[in-house]
Amino acid sequence: MKASLKSKENTYAYFPGCSLAASGHENNRSIYKFCEKVGIHLEELDDWNCCGSSSAHSIDSEAAALLPQRNISLAQQGLPLLVACPSCYIRMRSTHEELKSDDQAKEMYKNRWERNFDQDLEIIHFFDLLTKLDQTVIDKNMTKPLNGIRFASYYGCMLAKPPILRKDKRHTGIMEKTLKMLGAEPVSWQNFSKCCGTYLSVAKPEVTTKVVNQIMDNAIESEAECLVTACAMCHLNLEIRCSLKQQIPTFHFSELLCIAFGVDDHKKWFKRHLVDPVPLLKEKGLV
Repeated sequence: MKASLKSKENTYAYFPGCSLAASGHENNRSIYKFCEKVGIHLEELDDWNCCGSSSAHSIDSEAAALLPQRNISLAQQGLPLLVACPSCYIRMRSTHEELKSDDQAKEMYKNRWERNFDQDLEIIHFFDLLTKLDQTVIDKNMTKPLNGIRFASYYGCMLAKPPILRKDKRHTGIMEKTLKMLGAEPVSWQNFSKCCGTYLSVAKPEVTTKVVNQIMDNAIESEAECLVTACAMCHLNLEIRCSLKQQIPTFHFSELLCIAFGVDDHKKWFKRHLVDPVPLLKEKGLV
């Protein structure tokens, strides 16, 4: 990836998903700002819909197939499709893989969406962009090193691969590697992939509170000064369901990337956080 190139080769179709478009709006905006900073142009899918990750795959198999199919059918021809939410990514990638191996399903797709199935559509997660981020891009864009802020990388369980994607590469470690390049310090801890309770937060909040408290407690015991999340849903649960008196701030990964790259509108994002991250950022000289 070239740092300042803005051409078709650095243009991606973009699917934000429901969480980033609503409760995780600051995650969405910081991804846009980060991409803009490194010369990546995002073209959001026109009229995209929920991918069904919240419940469709559990209660209605037809809806679980059609919801992501429609989004796939909206992808601009010739552009990779970037998905920011881990759960959406799994749903979209799994659906695409299932279609690739099923000629009858492909014919039904063509009839329903009035568009040929794009066998070669590349669906990537935001982390896949970062694997292309080389030292040149870091050197060119980093204006505010993260001054040794100690963080616990929280990936959650949504990036775990279902069997159909078992050959895909893992993303674990990319937050540590990238933020370390930007001057932050990862801590070693146990709960980096523990489920946060996801949508049980609505139906059984007491279950979510229990696991979120364990995650937060373990991060603090590991001497982390903050948590960094890969998933907007995890971020939401960590903030609204934690009942501990002592808590540390939780950042979206993209927010810390933007701080390091000198994006100056991040103050608007932090107002949306329930655990104010500004005192820590001031202590570290980052705001």
